[in-house]
Amino acid sequence: MRALFFALLLLWALPARALEGLHPGGEAVVASVVDGDTVVLDRPIDGATQVRLTGIQAPKLALGRKNFKDWPLAAAAKKELEAMILGRRVGLFHGPQRMDRHGRLLAHLVAPDGTWLQGEMLNRGLARVYTFADNRDRAAEMYRLEAAARDARRGIWTHPFYAIRGTDPQSLVKDRDTFQVVEGRIQGATVARGVLYLNFGANWRDDFTARVGKDALKLFRDAGLEPEVFQGRRVRLRGWLHDRNGPMIDLSHPEQIEVLEK
Repeated sequence: MRALFFALLLLWALPARALEGLHPGGEAVVASVVDGDTVVLDRPIDGATQVRLTGIQAPKLALGRKNFKDWPLAAAAKKELEAMILGRRVGLFHGPQRMDRHGRLLAHLVAPDGTWLQGEMLNRGLARVYTFADNRDRAAEMYRLEAAARDARRGIWTHPFYAIRGTDPQSLVKDRDTFQVVEGRIQGATVARGVLYLNFGANWRDDFTARVGKDALKLFRDAGLEPEVFQGRRVRLRGWLHDRNGPMIDLSHPEQIEVLEK
């Protein structure tokens, strides 16, 4: 009995080491899985039972939302997550922001065997990295896992719905109001009234642009990323695509952009 107790204690010590730097937030059993990045616990923690897996975005199910269709492989992502943790006890680990505007807990989840659920979903090609300015821990490791899955063409990386987009503005029109990963070479990096604009074409009024607002620019500079660093660089960035003098993505934190080459 005593040996079993210490074995279980050691088992639960594994997640804490694996997610060093995050704050332990308790543990609970996963009662149900909503989709590939959202679960429901068997008991409330901090008043909430629903947990959004921080740092990733899995294919979305419609879940009754009007004018919303299931994304490709959404059912597969849910099924994989269910197979991994449904009915199992998980540990919750938090970054700076513990709850979202929908009242869901924001957490990294770890299974008793030490499996980091965000990392496993990325590794299986069933999620993309999706960070926020107030929740961007472990981004570098998540990007590494995403890249490995993409290179191996696992899961979503075989489907054109999730393909990395180029910066041609005409091709991006159909993707307006969606979350996209875009890759291209920065033609110009300009600061105007405290806002950084990364231009991917000669005509900023029509071409694809990334915008870094004043608060975000401070985060970039704190990370050693002055505007001139981006001049001429080939990058991969991600975010919600909207239209403002051509297609644009707003960058709220440095982890949204990967510098691929000089």
